[in-house]
Amino acid sequence: MLGSKVLVVGAGGLGAPLLMYLAAAGVGTLGVIDDDVVDLSNLQRQIVHATPDVGKAKVDSAAETIARLNPGVRVVRHKTRLSVAGALELFSGYDLIADGSDNFPTRFLINDAAWFARKPLVSGAILRFDGQVAVFRNYPGGDADGPCYRCLFRAPPPPGQIPSCAEAGVLGALCGTVGSIQATEILKELLGIGTSLSGGMLVYDALATQFRRIRVKRDPGCPLCGDAPTILDLSVHENVAPPVCSA
Repeated sequence: MLGSKVLVVGAGGLGAPLLMYLAAAGVGTLGVIDDDVVDLSNLQRQIVHATPDVGKAKVDSAAETIARLNPGVRVVRHKTRLSVAGALELFSGYDLIADGSDNFPTRFLINDAAWFARKPLVSGAILRFDGQVAVFRNYPGGDADGPCYRCLFRAPPPPGQIPSCAEAGVLGALCGTVGSIQATEILKELLGIGTSLSGGMLVYDALATQFRRIRVKRDPGCPLCGDAPTILDLSVHENVAPPVCSA
């Protein structure tokens, strides 16, 4: 575990429990990328931050909390937005990528960059009272039968069609549930134990207290990992506005 390196994209609702549980478990190096600062409205869900941290950069606040929790963990702070230009180089320095973002441009960039960098991706998503967790590792040399994110969702929806969690809201405790499941899947991937969630998606309905596991296979028509791919590099993202990272 001490030799493992995990990059968490976003130090928000999902990134907060992810970072704390991974640090407590003893993951040796945790990278965190976020360009935002802590706001008072974040505190009902972003538990890696506290009231005295309001106004601080989220990566700094998260690093300070991790240092108090487990001073043996090395935290690499990337106080910036994830960009097309730097994504591959950034991802190449880590063993696994964790998606804690809150918008579609970021999610698709993370998926594509992780695929080209040949890194496992553990993705979480939250909105209002619902959450999803999936593991994607069908890059060349990985899980050939499993899907990538684009096998499930071909392209980002038109702007304004689906609200972000910042726009529609999210139950704060839901972030802890989904983020904890993400952390569990990450630890399983790092340790090579248990049954991987690759090839499936776990869906959680908090209001009904129901979990469903949906089987998902690779789509031969996927533009990224399909039989005749049309996405050959990250240039497909170059005309997209720089995405925001945290949920």
